[in-house]
Amino acid sequence: MEAILLEYAWVLLVLVFLEGLLAADNAVVMAVMVKHLPKEQQKKALFYGLFGAFLFRFIALFLITFLAKYWQIQALGAAYLLFISIKHLYDNHFKKEEPAEEGKEKKGSGFWMTVLKVELADIAFAIDSMLAAVAIAITLPHIGDMEIGGINAGPFAVMFLGGFIGLVIMRFAAQMFVKLLNDYPALETTAFLIVGWVGVKLAVMALGHEKLAIIDPSFPHSTTWKIIFWVVLLGLAIGGYVVSIAKGKQQNN
Repeated sequence: MEAILLEYAWVLLVLVFLEGLLAADNAVVMAVMVKHLPKEQQKKALFYGLFGAFLFRFIALFLITFLAKYWQIQALGAAYLLFISIKHLYDNHFKKEEPAEEGKEKKGSGFWMTVLKVELADIAFAIDSMLAAVAIAITLPHIGDMEIGGINAGPFAVMFLGGFIGLVIMRFAAQMFVKLLNDYPALETTAFLIVGWVGVKLAVMALGHEKLAIIDPSFPHSTTWKIIFWVVLLGLAIGGYVVSIAKGKQQNN
């Protein structure tokens, strides 16, 4: 029994670390989406976003055995994240700016529209988060015969705890990222590049789904792909941070 408890504790520790990283991605998305709102509305939008993140992860946890069967769900999540990433980069770097009419609010910049966009992103991240949790926790030895959402109660409890702790991390990370984006506006481009890269990750999972199998189904779960994903992600984060600091110093001089 002690060996099983140690195995559960180790998997929970790994899962908390992984969920923390995924929560940071989710927090980056929320931060860049609410950045244009006034500070008071930013807090409200972040609250709704965090509530949505908890709700959708909770739902996804119960439905994960159903969700994992359909590559279309992962593909939709990938398409949405790639869309908001590409649209932002195009609007900010390639689209010609038109002078805004006085008193006219920019389309799609309202409070509730922002909340809607955040919640849609939360759905995509909830699927990614729970699929990652299943991949890690499902190998744990079963405890008893009770099943929840098609998953043994033991692994289910570990997945739930890992996801919950990840959300606590997101609660503080989201506010930190909002402050960071306000201090270093150039980081916004980096944030959306990261959003797009997470979209690529979901796309790889969809392409490698056993029912689609456009690429080798084992590749999305391979060490090679995990190394590629995290190296690129860290490269984007570190590179973006260095560039934003350099730009900030140039503006201050």
